[in-house]
Amino acid sequence: MKKTFFLVLIFFLVITCYGQTAEEFYDRGIAKGRLKNYKGAITAFNKAIELRPDFSDAYFHRGYSKFSLQNYRGAISDYTKVIELNPNNSKVYLNRGIAKFNLKDYNSAIIDYNKAIELQPNFFAAYLNRGDAKYNLENYSGAIVDYSRAIKIQPDNLDAYFKRGDAKFSLKDFRGTIIDMTEAININSNFAIAYFLRGDAKYNLKNYREAIQDYSKVIKFHPDLSMAYFNRGGAKNRIEDYNGAIADFSKVIELNPNSAGAYLNRGIAKILIKKKESGCLDLSKAGELGHSEAYKYIREHCN
Repeated sequence: MKKTFFLVLIFFLVITCYGQTAEEFYDRGIAKGRLKNYKGAITAFNKAIELRPDFSDAYFHRGYSKFSLQNYRGAISDYTKVIELNPNNSKVYLNRGIAKFNLKDYNSAIIDYNKAIELQPNFFAAYLNRGDAKYNLENYSGAIVDYSRAIKIQPDNLDAYFKRGDAKFSLKDFRGTIIDMTEAININSNFAIAYFLRGDAKYNLKNYREAIQDYSKVIKFHPDLSMAYFNRGGAKNRIEDYNGAIADFSKVIELNPNSAGAYLNRGIAKILIKKKESGCLDLSKAGELGHSEAYKYIREHCN
């Protein structure tokens, strides 16, 4: 009797194990993916595909799981299979393009984004990502066109304004940068990097006092960001607030003791307020840290 029960139990377990459908394995993969158990998800999707080799959604989500594990080549392979099975899926072209972007294959990524846009002309994410690929190829004008189209589709999108402003900065369109960074700040007043880049644009337009205000805002959000103190110190030097500049460069040195640029600029500011000895020590330190310009100032002011 016990032997019969044991055999029935084995038979039941076998039926349970091997009776699962491709859809059930797929659902299991989706559940594991939601829990960020991507390896477990891939195992489940493998089973689904084994049972149903033309299961497009299983390839798609397996590709996403591989992407999430930074297996970009594996993701591309799965997305390519989806395209073979369903060539009119705009989202899979987008995802394959993003995987190619992460492999720095920007030209090929653009081809995929083009196809996504062809299939879905108002595809915000495709324009935004194509803009990123063009930006990385230093095609800043092309990137601006794409970011502008993205903004037309989603007028309140923070990233699109920021990225367009950044591309404009690369073309030295500083006024355009200020406009876009201001739009980004209007959408999110806590967006520190937009204040930073707007400050840089104002600095380049010699609007030093407003640049200082933007750098101060960045420092309020990120009190340990040495570059914000450095740039604010540079702007203070420009308006001859040498004591303020010295304080900022001192903060940079506190945060980053090997900042040759901070020693150089602090040294120059000290010399300009007649603190020659201390200033020359800073210039010497800048030289020791590898700032070749320091020796020019030492020859001019310290010998």
